[in-house]
Amino acid sequence: MFVLKFGGTSVGTTESLHKVQQIVKKHSEKGLTQTVVVSALGGITNKLEQCATEAENGHETYERVLDSIEERHIQLCNELIPVSLRSNTITKVKLLLNDLEDICRGVFLIRELSPRSSDQILSFGERLSSTIIHDFFISTGLNVNLVDPRTVIKTDAQFGNAIVDTELTYSNLQKELENPAPITLFPGFLASSNIGNHITTLGRGGSDYTASLIAAAVNAERLQIWTDVSGMMTANPKLVSLAHPIKHLSYEEAMELSHFGAKVIYPPTIQPVLDKNIPVEIKNTFAAEEEGTLITKQGDEDSPLIKGISCIDDVALCTLSGSGMVAVPNFSHRLFASLSRESINVIMITQASSEHTITVGIAKSDAKRAQVTIEAEFENEIRLRKVNPLTVETGLCIVALVGSKMKQQVGVSANLFETLSHNGINVKAIAQGSTELNISVVVDSKHIRKALNSLHESFFLSDIRKFYLYMIGVGNVGSAFLEQIEAQNEFLTKAFKVSINVAGLANSKKMLFSEKPIDLKSWETQLNSGGKKMDVDAFIDEMIAMNMRNSIFIDCTSSDDIPTLYDKILRNSISVVTPNKVACSSDFDFYLGLKKTATAFQSKFLFETNVGAGLPVISTVSDLLKSGDRIYKIQAVLSGTLNFLFNTYDGTQKFSDVVRQAKAEGYTEPDPRLDLSGVDVVRKILILARESGYKMELDDIQNKTFVPDECMNTNSIEEFYDKLDEYDHVFQKLYNDARNEGKRIKYVASFDNRKASTGLEAFANNHPFYELEGKDNIVLFYTKRYSEQPLVVKGAGAGAAVTASGIFADVMRIISA
Repeated sequence: MFVLKFGGTSVGTTESLHKVQQIVKKHSEKGLTQTVVVSALGGITNKLEQCATEAENGHETYERVLDSIEERHIQLCNELIPVSLRSNTITKVKLLLNDLEDICRGVFLIRELSPRSSDQILSFGERLSSTIIHDFFISTGLNVNLVDPRTVIKTDAQFGNAIVDTELTYSNLQKELENPAPITLFPGFLASSNIGNHITTLGRGGSDYTASLIAAAVNAERLQIWTDVSGMMTANPKLVSLAHPIKHLSYEEAMELSHFGAKVIYPPTIQPVLDKNIPVEIKNTFAAEEEGTLITKQGDEDSPLIKGISCIDDVALCTLSGSGMVAVPNFSHRLFASLSRESINVIMITQASSEHTITVGIAKSDAKRAQVTIEAEFENEIRLRKVNPLTVETGLCIVALVGSKMKQQVGVSANLFETLSHNGINVKAIAQGSTELNISVVVDSKHIRKALNSLHESFFLSDIRKFYLYMIGVGNVGSAFLEQIEAQNEFLTKAFKVSINVAGLANSKKMLFSEKPIDLKSWETQLNSGGKKMDVDAFIDEMIAMNMRNSIFIDCTSSDDIPTLYDKILRNSISVVTPNKVACSSDFDFYLGLKKTATAFQSKFLFETNVGAGLPVISTVSDLLKSGDRIYKIQAVLSGTLNFLFNTYDGTQKFSDVVRQAKAEGYTEPDPRLDLSGVDVVRKILILARESGYKMELDDIQNKTFVPDECMNTNSIEEFYDKLDEYDHVFQKLYNDARNEGKRIKYVASFDNRKASTGLEAFANNHPFYELEGKDNIVLFYTKRYSEQPLVVKGAGAGAAVTASGIFADVMRIISA
């Protein structure tokens, strides 16, 4: 015999019930004897609860809820049952509905809802659905016998969550199914008490339990649980988009997953079939051909280390602590006894080996009652200060890794904690049984999605690791960066199993966010048409609120204000990548503070493009220091703009025309005065000195400007160009003096003997700077190891594409970390 159980979503609509009928029919055509267990129509049990509560509270609105329940079932009869048989079905349905109405009316009149009355009301969901399904099956030619479970499944009188008398129930079921019809139909969830034969229920999800009891009683060949997903999943698919069905589980693994929030099966379901070693299949009513999940005693020897990642939300931690607990017996007993008296279920337990604290995890809804009963139990110890008042922390969830093979593998816990730490998720409590079947951690509920997704990526390595970018500044460099991501993403996915997704973009006017990747082929249209008004603080707050795992913030602006928010971003474990030099060239303590914050909160603060655009300048400094070298002297041409100007200017044209050309080709800032002031170069040599291990401030660097003050102190860019023309003789003289000596002019940044300066210098043809062309940068590092011949880094030091590639390289460093 096969036992099939269909849940509320499977029997909720006309369409789904036709799928159920087809599944049952195919089993019959194979010659299989079946017992089919059905739940109430999807959502009806909740409506019955609502109806009972409103009646108890004296609200006549319960009648409207009853009307909606009747309308739903009558409509289903009209859609499923042929006209010739329909009136008989509707009559039976209305008789049940009349009984339901009478009971609710009684509750309304006396304003009291006892557990026994509640069970009676809730039982109507399955009684109604099974009546309709029985007649529907009959109308399609199936040979079906409807059994009332109240006559065979016997329990105690603990209404609401009755305990089954398994010995008597198994005996009754065996007699009932000794010579079964081809198809036997049971409503799930309900039973009756041994004394008085009153209706009892088996708890929410009890239809699974009904099916399991039947399977165990008759030693069924297989128990199939049909639901709306294709088996038990590696994680909740509503929270983890990459979750996939688990092919094979052991009984123990399935019980752990179901206990920790996997809603596909009800936790007590497994025990009866476990006792009889009966295989369980979890199948999808809406995709019957898919494999689903098989649950057996041993599981699959070739399965992954971790079978699934599950969670329980809305958890509270109650911690009892105090020096008076140490080495004193009976404390734990009294704690758990006090909770037991209030029927408060303990989800997890953790205790320090010092015996100074003991922490229990319970449902948030039980937290206030738990605090009252525990503090009452330890009132005397609290008064004498032997025990501290109970601390209760809410807004938490439990995340559990489940897999029977964890005990055979070292490093699982390390991977768990490293993954959570990398994403800025603090662990409040930890629990692991000696069987090592699961590892449970308590984290803030606000991190539940991030925790599940990051752990899923970490432990199910076949999946793609996703990273989420948020970028302010989509000008020349920003847009070039987006083009590079769009062009490279497919390769990164195939070669490295990495997917880079842009989740937020902003320019000076608009900002756009999306949990689904922003289409990089049309990002500009999306930003302009669908974006909200740009506000930097709102952008950062929204990015933090989205709480996406593996998040990276990119500042592609020259703003003085945005860097002040880096600390807030890093504290939320969001890495920062930026070509903006403000943060690293501002106050030394601020610069150092950002680095310390990044380390403390497991984030990264990378700024390779602060110096040399895409050249590996800062990373070279880092590598030298990590390997034990020491930098004593730096000589560098660090402005691609200024190098372009002096390589292009030959005295035959106006200097202002060369500046205009540089601006047109994208080598200058929107305001070229920023480049010609030399301040940008000052910032760069300051950053290199700091990265080399020296404490310096911006004011410590001597900046020898070459542009007359009259040119710099102008009110507009056009006025600036006019003044350059007026003072063109100054630039002519600089050029001619150098040419007459056979030299070339370069704007140089120097660091030597803890002193730094910037300014124009002329170099002969025997110096590396002489042949520096176009917009190239060059850096000479003189170190303990490179004392005679410097280490040279040379290449393009300006331009949107190369700067964007430097940003891309920093992003990849974070991904590869």
